[in-house]
Amino acid sequence: MATRISPLSGFPELLPSQRAVEREVIASLSRTFELHGFANIETRVVEPLDRLAKGGEIDKEIYVLRRLQAEDAGDDTGLGLHFDLTVPFARYVLEHAGHLEFPFRRFQVQPAWRGERPQEGRYRQFTQADVDIVGRDVLPFHHDVEVMGVMVAALAALPLPPVSFQFNNRKLIQGFYRGLGIADVTEAIRVIDKLDKLPAEEVATQLVERVGATPEQAQRCLDLATIRVPDTSFVERVRALGVEDELLDEGLAELAAVVEGCAAGAHGGVSVEANLRIARGLDYYTGTVVEIFMSGYERLKSVGGGGRYDALASDGRTTYPGVGVSFGVSRTLVPLIADGVLSGSRPVPSAVLVALTDEDARPASESVARSLRARGIPCEVAPAPQKFGKQIRFAERRGIPYVWFLPVAGGEGHEVKDIRSGDQVAADPDTWSPPAEDLRPTIVTTEEQQ
Repeated sequence: MATRISPLSGFPELLPSQRAVEREVIASLSRTFELHGFANIETRVVEPLDRLAKGGEIDKEIYVLRRLQAEDAGDDTGLGLHFDLTVPFARYVLEHAGHLEFPFRRFQVQPAWRGERPQEGRYRQFTQADVDIVGRDVLPFHHDVEVMGVMVAALAALPLPPVSFQFNNRKLIQGFYRGLGIADVTEAIRVIDKLDKLPAEEVATQLVERVGATPEQAQRCLDLATIRVPDTSFVERVRALGVEDELLDEGLAELAAVVEGCAAGAHGGVSVEANLRIARGLDYYTGTVVEIFMSGYERLKSVGGGGRYDALASDGRTTYPGVGVSFGVSRTLVPLIADGVLSGSRPVPSAVLVALTDEDARPASESVARSLRARGIPCEVAPAPQKFGKQIRFAERRGIPYVWFLPVAGGEGHEVKDIRSGDQVAADPDTWSPPAEDLRPTIVTTEEQQ
């Protein structure tokens, strides 16, 4: 009796043409990061549990590593799969600091695992793309502008729906609350961070009950959180709220620089905003913070985010401050692919199918294939010497745009056929190349499909 295999929830698998989309996105991101001088690293998939659970926020979601037949503690006890790329990166910096040049510019594209309830955009296995700059003891602020601008450029190069980078600054928030006279700034940030889930009235109530704010202070906090503009006009709007503090001044200046710097590089479907509601839930952010949203997919909430952290890692003598931003590759692409917004132009890399007249001609067909491959043209030889019509239909089913025909008795030479247009021309296997857009699978958008 045949066994029926059911998909495993939370572990998405892509078909070949869908995987082509993911690979092209990752390649594009990598090109942009490398153009800006960021080195690629890959960290191990496991980390000690005490390091993974250090933050305490997601300890219930960590997948623990255990050997099925383990009879003793063994060396793998106390290990878990990493749930993001920041924790392993912090460990990597500490472990290899003596071999790194600082500021260290790194990008990383890897899977991560998180044992949460699967839903659209949230998976148990997912791929992220992170880009960071880390310093030793100090990291000048201009790197905030640089890193955020790199991710703006990276996403602007992708065929995504419109994407919005929404920036804020923790110094601005903390300075405002401090100048306002609120004692528990950290708790106030946590409460304000709930504005996308709770009505403003309920958030105001929690500010009074949990933070100890007066109703007037709570209202001023809400006034700050409602400021959202695509330029630096937020500075005057915050000033108009009448709160003064040195840290607030510093945060306003830094946020203005990030917004101006990133807006200069934004184009296509990428926009930049100052959104003073953004706080980011993790306590280690100390300055710039960002959330990335995708138009038409607000249900996913953010598809990326990050910020400045002045204590990414420390060995007790040296502290490594950093700034970085992460883009959810799986979180973004899997829903877009499922909705048909993005697809691959073909499920195979082959641009050419070399036809086969009979089995005796296979060495000659293989010779043509070798010539094409030597010049970087992906190709394959037909699996069987069927009628040419069947070989062409085989190429069509695989999405291969060209079929190569060897000379036949009485023929004049090699010919190649574009099976989409029907055009067939003479060709030399040592010189012919397809148009650049046909050389490898590409991403096809909804507009192109129409």
